[in-house]
Amino acid sequence: MSHSQHPVALGLEQRVGNAARLLATVMALPLVDGIFPALVLAGALDGPLGILEVGLLVFGGSATVAVILAEMDGTWRAQVRTTLGVGSVVIALAAIESALAPTIASLLDLAIFERFAALVILAVAAKTASARVGEYLPRPAVIIGLGALASLDPAGAQLVTVPDPTLVIKGTLAAGVGVAFALGVAISGPWLRNTVDIDRFRFGSAVALGVLALSVLGLVPDDAPLALSVLVVTGLLAFDPDRSDDGEPASRNESNGSEPSTDDRPAGTMTDGGDAAADTAGPDAATDATADTDTDPDTDTDVGADRAPWL
Repeated sequence: MSHSQHPVALGLEQRVGNAARLLATVMALPLVDGIFPALVLAGALDGPLGILEVGLLVFGGSATVAVILAEMDGTWRAQVRTTLGVGSVVIALAAIESALAPTIASLLDLAIFERFAALVILAVAAKTASARVGEYLPRPAVIIGLGALASLDPAGAQLVTVPDPTLVIKGTLAAGVGVAFALGVAISGPWLRNTVDIDRFRFGSAVALGVLALSVLGLVPDDAPLALSVLVVTGLLAFDPDRSDDGEPASRNESNGSEPSTDDRPAGTMTDGGDAAADTAGPDAATDATADTDTDPDTDTDVGADRAPWL
């Protein structure tokens, strides 16, 4: 990417290109790859904390942050309009998939499918943390497909014509949390670009996704918001107010918005215009002067006093 080498977003950028389409692909990817339906079927949206974790980590996530901060151009109002357009589609698709979840659940053995859902999250976490590791892992859609085959139980299949309104609301809220997070990033983008280390946030998000996978497996209590806590700590650690526009720590004078004066520069530091005598005399004069100082050691001190140190 232009400013952040996020493995997931970088791979998608090479295929999609346009920043708006890239944001739509990143936010809709959990719906297309089957990550979101797997989490719905695994019961990850049972409580308010689960809704927040899925919304922030799956739909929000570090890839969404990287796309908005590093790839989207224009004013923050234009970025907000783009994010709203993408978010409305994501929320609608999430509601549809949540409505179809009971029908899909009747075809599967959920106890087996939950294990594959956790594997999907771990794979996404590994891809987020390292592009090299991600090259050796299968795509999430492949893992979901294998999980569906392994847990297929057509004996109890039934078509649920009346969706569960509670499940639809939970799925819509989870997508809404992710969209609201993306909108917050777009609004505060001009400030966040100079104060947030995107790659540091990416690594922390990968750890939070791993904790979410453990909670899906039941290894972490549902009432303990560990994944959410890891994400909050990640945001605090990624906060770096001394960063400049190019990602490097800003100096004292740059942070004040003023240029350093020549009096503050250390001796031997070239100014923007260089040495006036050297500029007007040209390279031949500089060479002759150097030769004079070498042949007449008694005059080194006098000549050096009138000449810049680098000559």
